[in-house]
Amino acid sequence: MKYMILTYGSQQDYDGMAGQDTDLPAWTPEDFAAMGAFMGELNRRLTESGELVETRALAAPVHTRRVQNGSAGTPIVTDGPYAETQEVLAGYWIVQCDSFDRATEIAAEFANCPVPEHVRAAAFADVRPIDEYVADDV
Repeated sequence: MKYMILTYGSQQDYDGMAGQDTDLPAWTPEDFAAMGAFMGELNRRLTESGELVETRALAAPVHTRRVQNGSAGTPIVTDGPYAETQEVLAGYWIVQCDSFDRATEIAAEFANCPVPEHVRAAAFADVRPIDEYVADDV
């Protein structure tokens, strides 16, 4: 079974990682390097175990476009970030493992990622099964 592990952040988090001052402390180069090393090691272990299918980090929310349906079927395109949402999808992992519990164990490892404490306090991940149903007539 495949599962998607979704991690979240905010534009403020991306700004802090880039060393920009926000109302929270900026990340140091050491903070960023420690996070990168942790993620690299986690991805290596998941690759070696055969559980990692794919992983990607996403660009900062400021580089996002939202497309929604407008009146008469005309799409409305808005550039990000969006004031109405604080959390945005920051990255994902697709893992193939034996159970939902194992996918949850993998996601729980993110709690060990060395990040500034204010980032850790707000961090979370979602684990969702991937529906791979294909209709017989396709």
